[in-house]
Amino acid sequence: MIDRTGLAEFLRRRRESLQPEDVGLPRGRRRRTSGLRREEVAALCHMSTDYYARLERRRGPQPSEQMAASIAQGLHLSLEERDHLFRLAGHRPPPRGADGEHVSPGLLRILDRLADTPAEIVTELGETLRQTPLGVALTGDTTGYTGPARSIGYRWFTDPAARRLYAPEDHAHLSRVFASGLRRVATLRGPGSRAARFADLLLPLSEEFRTLWNEHEVGVRPRELKRFLHPEAGPLELACQTLVDPEQSHLLLVYTAVPGSESHERLRLLSVIGAPATR
Repeated sequence: MIDRTGLAEFLRRRRESLQPEDVGLPRGRRRRTSGLRREEVAALCHMSTDYYARLERRRGPQPSEQMAASIAQGLHLSLEERDHLFRLAGHRPPPRGADGEHVSPGLLRILDRLADTPAEIVTELGETLRQTPLGVALTGDTTGYTGPARSIGYRWFTDPAARRLYAPEDHAHLSRVFASGLRRVATLRGPGSRAARFADLLLPLSEEFRTLWNEHEVGVRPRELKRFLHPEAGPLELACQTLVDPEQSHLLLVYTAVPGSESHERLRLLSVIGAPATR
């Protein structure tokens, strides 16, 4: 059963404890509210201000599990706080670990400060959970895929559009990287894991994947520079730095160019060019 009083008090306390800069929002000159405004939290949680306000006033419908997850992410809750929120809302908390999609507050805080840099948070299977605006401009919005297609490794072998942004001379190596990475995760997580299921799905769909899978390669690493072919900005050579959240097996990928290089100048254009077509 939902604990409306407990949920309302918890949401209000968490909202009041957050400052705009904690969640990547501008403070503005005229701010009298202690913490975030309700409309700011509602926007972060992808819901209407009225819906969120009713929760804080102990009214409205019981939040669904999906809505509870959105609230937990929007309020930058820790895993313990997320689980508490779910229980207050009358739900069993989602699983933790490799299959969890709740991004840690620490990774979110870093991502919020990278507004002028292409960056994304992905799962160990290459499923995009969050992107910066410049990340969307570089690779397109990759958060909207569903099912196995959420994984870039799966799309690589099933959707030709997934390869358009990458230099053709790198395709063969990237294929080895994705097949090797999927084998590593499938072995780590076991036969019943999502990684193992993705491999089973790919084997009859892609002859290239089937050939690489039978090679049993592991540890094939991406090259130091990632080469993109943006349809508007042109070719870019970007280094990719990775920060790992070991508890949730999430990775923060940050793409940078050498200052003064052509790629650096083209990155500056992306903020006005917009996202390429990815489908």
